[in-house]
Amino acid sequence: MTTDSCKVLMIFPLFNASSFWNYKEACDLAGARYPAAPLGLITVAALLPKNWEVKLVNRNTELLTDDDFAWADMVMTGGMLPQRNDALRIIEMCCANNKPVVVGGPDVTSSPDLYSAANFQVLGEAEEIMIDFITAWRRGDTHGVFKAPMGKTDVTKSPLPRFDLLKLDQYLHVGIQFSRGCPFSCEFCDIIELYGRVPRTKTNAQVLAELDALYALGYRGHVDFVDDNLIGNKKALKKFLPDLKLWQNKKKFPFEFSTEASINLADDTDLLRGLAETNFFAVFIGIESPDTDTLVMTQKKQNTRRSLQESITKIHEAGIFVNAGFIVGFDSEKGSVAAGMVDCIEDTAIPVCMVGLLYALPTTQLTRRLLAEGRLFSGGEQTQSGDQCTAGLNFATNRPRRDVLNDYRTVLAEIYNPVAYFGRVRRMGRMLKRTRAHKMIRGDLRSFARLLFRIHRAGPGTAKQFWRMMLDCGLHNPKAIPYVVMTSALYLHLGPFSRQVVREIDKEIKDVDEGRWHAPAVQVPAKVAELEPAA
Repeated sequence: MTTDSCKVLMIFPLFNASSFWNYKEACDLAGARYPAAPLGLITVAALLPKNWEVKLVNRNTELLTDDDFAWADMVMTGGMLPQRNDALRIIEMCCANNKPVVVGGPDVTSSPDLYSAANFQVLGEAEEIMIDFITAWRRGDTHGVFKAPMGKTDVTKSPLPRFDLLKLDQYLHVGIQFSRGCPFSCEFCDIIELYGRVPRTKTNAQVLAELDALYALGYRGHVDFVDDNLIGNKKALKKFLPDLKLWQNKKKFPFEFSTEASINLADDTDLLRGLAETNFFAVFIGIESPDTDTLVMTQKKQNTRRSLQESITKIHEAGIFVNAGFIVGFDSEKGSVAAGMVDCIEDTAIPVCMVGLLYALPTTQLTRRLLAEGRLFSGGEQTQSGDQCTAGLNFATNRPRRDVLNDYRTVLAEIYNPVAYFGRVRRMGRMLKRTRAHKMIRGDLRSFARLLFRIHRAGPGTAKQFWRMMLDCGLHNPKAIPYVVMTSALYLHLGPFSRQVVREIDKEIKDVDEGRWHAPAVQVPAKVAELEPAA
């Protein structure tokens, strides 16, 4: 039987509520409900036949109702590891409502066996295999697995995402994508396993068409380039930035951009200037560790060829502030790493640091090594969090587990102390040489007023440090005020969140000290398991 029409309910699963990334207070200040919009699902929506009806429900921002299920002929869902628990719950709901369900996304691609209850799986990048799924559905198939070859999809065939499906006022920012893949081979990272080591880029016209679509919908403000490494293909990026600058000039700079890149961004003065001139204001950089031995062992050698402090200063002085990632728990750590990590964070004046416990993600080189060494714990698929702040160390550590946990809680407690945090904001604010002033958008003044009211409730000493920082920025670098205000707003979440995580880690340490923590059983490599006699 041929099915020429279909009502597709797209459901974006819940992220863990207690997460570094949810920025609940900052969202509330801006009148938003969640930081980022679901770019993957609205891209898939654009791959469906034009005559199919599509409805999007984001479980992080709105309720999923019985009426939604009653309307749908089919449900599509899926996402990342921190969404796994809710994605599996959605599959159960679909089964209970007798609705066929299609799952896709990075976690399904990495761990398809966990999603076997779904009717259909779309594994890998969807652009070149959705047509196979659509053909199967029209043919009347009720089950199937469709798998794209890793890192081979031609992203120039990626459609214009269905931004019209979004309730744009629910989000702090909206994402677009320029490239996929990363040229580096960090042992703990799954990006190269999912998207390959050869970054593939969209055409300039594609990306500008996406910006045109957002602009036409009335969106203004923060747009995030969600690339895993925007500078993975520097040549293509340098060809794109002049066109982006012309577009911004023509539209009178309606957008400010953020992205993620590797530290070698600091090596290219022309590229930094190009990003600044097109109104990039923030970049996330994975620093991971200040220890050279650790960086070499984890195959993040690009971070060893330079002074981290000088590199971050160059980026700040280009008018782009840095957020960074750090990880505790690497095998190469020799003794306590807390003091060195805190010193690195202070020396580089990076206010927002995502410090996490090492977690062996599915499909990574790290996971394969730990499995071969008999150190990977079993039961990791039952994660309750997926956030490296509260779920990590899913393996037998080289150092005593208690020492790793203590280092981690020490780093968090010190860097998110209000004196330390706003001290870094103050120093960053002095360095940030913005050539273009922030363009006020609707809601900015309301958000600022709310911040002034709530900063006094963010913990002892916070308001004093905030006002000291604001006065300093006003005297020394007024153009940076909107950006130090942004980082101050994030503290409303990060301050209390860090204290919550410290309390949880303290409980874990106490369990270790009092003998209540016992290492889970380790996973046995498949070939070894095959040789073991049945019980």
